[in-house]
Amino acid sequence: MLLAEGIAMITPRSQITATDVSRHYDDLDPFYRRLWGDHVHHGLWLNGRETPDQAVEQLVDLVAKHLGVSPGDQVCDVGCGYGAAARYLARVHGADVTGVTISKTQFDHAQQMSRDGESPRFLLQNWESNTFRSESFEGIVSIECLAHIENKEVFFREIQRVLRPGRRAVITAWLAGETARRWENRHLLEPICREGRLPGMGTEREYVQLLQDVGLHLVEFQDLSLSVRKTWRICARRVLALLLTSRDAWRFLLKRQSADSIFLVTVWRILMAYRTGAMRYGLFVMEKSE
Repeated sequence: MLLAEGIAMITPRSQITATDVSRHYDDLDPFYRRLWGDHVHHGLWLNGRETPDQAVEQLVDLVAKHLGVSPGDQVCDVGCGYGAAARYLARVHGADVTGVTISKTQFDHAQQMSRDGESPRFLLQNWESNTFRSESFEGIVSIECLAHIENKEVFFREIQRVLRPGRRAVITAWLAGETARRWENRHLLEPICREGRLPGMGTEREYVQLLQDVGLHLVEFQDLSLSVRKTWRICARRVLALLLTSRDAWRFLLKRQSADSIFLVTVWRILMAYRTGAMRYGLFVMEKSE
């Protein structure tokens, strides 16, 4: 998939659509929550002694710090999943949060966990065709959603459109390494995209160019790879424990009609990609000009 002249990113051999992504999360719902919990994103280990729950909250705290969120700020959480990060931003940082997801299962769970009329609120819609008015938000966060987006340019263009002048968006993203070798692309990154229902995984350089092309200013980039990759060691141990103790897990893996069951195996592929440097994890802080 070509984004612009001279730029291409890792893409799966078969096309992945938004429908595939939503079906993936609906299908794997019981396993994702057992492996990851409600946050369904990486943890951030600053000293290595944090519990997984502390680590995922530390990642959200880092996002909030760079966003500069103040109590009452209108914030959009793009790709909010089960709504855990949105609830944390509302409860701890006082933001007025609207979360967006394309997974019906995740949306239903987020709705059940929320209080009517109070922040956060959740919408079942695709960010690429969202219905928000221009300059609706004082802040935008997106934790590990970008790789699931079909049109990356639209992703950034919509951030620029709905963000108010002078305000920030902070996203964390799975990244392909700038110097990934051919065998890593073939045996690690391409299968991760295909099995994880990722339409494309770009590099730091590619995403920086895209956000600048739509008129956003890059304030800061942080490579968090070393601080988050412990997530996958924990997931790998949990997968092993699940397979050793749960007949339901084996039935799911062997169920031929479930195209997403392979993702339980993909956990080890991702762990290897982090270890070789073929895969990275980055935080982008961007701002809309006054």
